[in-house]
Amino acid sequence: MIEAASAISEHPLATHAVGEVAGSVLDRIGPGADLVFAFATGDLTGALEDIAPALRTLLETDIVIGATACGVLEGRREVEDSSALSIMALRGLEARLVRFEPGTAEPVGGWAALDPALEDSRDLVLLADPFSSPVSEIVAAADALDRPIRLHGGLASAGSGPGGNRLIHGRSVFDAGAVGVCLRGATLDSAVSQGCRPIGQPLTVTGSVGNVVTELASEAPLPLLRRLALEASEVDRARMASGLHVGLVIDEGNPDEFTTGDFLIRGLLGADHDTGAIAIGAPVELGATIQFHVRDAETATADLHRRLADSAASAAIAFTCNGRGKRLFGSPDHDAAAIVELTGASALTGMFCAGEIGPIGGRNHVHGFTASTLLISDSKDLTPC
Repeated sequence: MIEAASAISEHPLATHAVGEVAGSVLDRIGPGADLVFAFATGDLTGALEDIAPALRTLLETDIVIGATACGVLEGRREVEDSSALSIMALRGLEARLVRFEPGTAEPVGGWAALDPALEDSRDLVLLADPFSSPVSEIVAAADALDRPIRLHGGLASAGSGPGGNRLIHGRSVFDAGAVGVCLRGATLDSAVSQGCRPIGQPLTVTGSVGNVVTELASEAPLPLLRRLALEASEVDRARMASGLHVGLVIDEGNPDEFTTGDFLIRGLLGADHDTGAIAIGAPVELGATIQFHVRDAETATADLHRRLADSAASAAIAFTCNGRGKRLFGSPDHDAAAIVELTGASALTGMFCAGEIGPIGGRNHVHGFTASTLLISDSKDLTPC
């Protein structure tokens, strides 16, 4: 049976914060957790090498994994603008830590070494530094295995450059690469909800070089975008001005109608006014279908509720985009409160990410402007690793 307890402290002193969260968790489920997740805001980065061993000692566990972020979540709360430490302790499942060295897409010891840990489950929570870890390559490698692994997680968001993030991995704290944990002995599910709404019509890429789109439907993209802005409503024009994004269709095999959730969202990086080409945050192949998107709070709310409808969980870990929160919804606690309300989770932790990781359509993806939620509930079968 899964036992879970989460706690948060906004005390700016690390020693006080650790004492508060550990005391709260111990009061509810006691010591000896099988796994502890810990997420800390950037002002606690320098103290993480003290925070991690303190949590191991107080909670009597060796398996602690976590990351630094620009904001954290716990229970029904989200803390974006102040110091905070959020943790969750879990008992009733099995966990095995995984390490990816900087610049590598294969875990230490190789993917084959994970087979014993993943015999009855193919789920791995991945926390990565965006400046030193080839996350897209890790995602592709996990998909290419004979027995693919489902990835859940996100990119650390506390640092603005290399060396600015921290990753907790058991007894170690790293400032680069990626860390993960294989989970077994529980029922795991994932819900990835979008934060953007498509505008205009789906368009076929008829010219591209890498991440530069030179033609859409045999026309230069920039003039097409200008027409789209002129034809859009006043509200959508304002949203386009504040941030325009591009959605890449995930499954080209269903071309009848594309809606929210059918796209991988990527940023529009720039445009060449001489050629009319645009650059986006991902390579684009000829023949791919794309559609422009705008950030939209109502769509984000509706999709989150749709993805979590009829879900139930003992615990939840939320990896939400750092472009959501108060920036998108205008008020705090949106995603955390909705996840707890919809799933009935008794414990929730998580972080605001510089990119979210979660499976859609049977494949793993790195997302943008999403809320990727890992749901943990009881499993009847538990066999030793």
